[in-house]
Amino acid sequence: MSVSSTNNTASLTSTTGSATNPNGALGKDAFLKLLLVQLQHQDPTQPTDTDKILSQTSQLATLEASNNTQAALEKLAASLGSTQQFSTISAIGKTADLGSDSIALDKGLSSTFEVYFPNAVSQGSVNITDSSGTIVKTLDVGTNPSGVYSFTWDGTDSTGNSVDGGVYHVNASYTDANNAAQTTRLGAYPIDAVRFENGSALVKLGSNYVPLSSIKEVY
Repeated sequence: MSVSSTNNTASLTSTTGSATNPNGALGKDAFLKLLLVQLQHQDPTQPTDTDKILSQTSQLATLEASNNTQAALEKLAASLGSTQQFSTISAIGKTADLGSDSIALDKGLSSTFEVYFPNAVSQGSVNITDSSGTIVKTLDVGTNPSGVYSFTWDGTDSTGNSVDGGVYHVNASYTDANNAAQTTRLGAYPIDAVRFENGSALVKLGSNYVPLSSIKEVY
């Protein structure tokens, strides 16, 4: 009995093979084959106890249920992930806020950035301030329709001297077509499009695509 069981177990292992069970885990099919081998080679004068067979059958049923549950959860997770990504499309046309109005400047270099104006601009200016709130440079906006506009700061202050490298803040004040005072800042842009790359959603803000995780608020 003992020798026969060992030989058949080895045969079963050879049948399933390391290619189908590389981690040595006992799957439901191997479990069932092992149970059948045990029943086939049991001693007729000392048959396997009924309770033991029921226990093994119960284990097989539990294993089957566990596998089915795991497969269902994997499908549900994939479905939810896909639904969440494609729900991002509904954000097109809304405004996304990156939560920061700052730019980094290296001394002696220029910096290019974009500012979104929700209303048509009659006249206005973009103010670049340092960490203490002091205006170091003012850029003219001109008269333009609403939209996202690119500005280049040459890294100098209002007197033409180069400023130190560091973090600066960008805000704009302007008058709209109805002569009403308006304000806006760097970091808030309309969502123009959504692109999917390697399972991740990227949204188009201005001329750039940024990860959805970079957005702090959508309104």
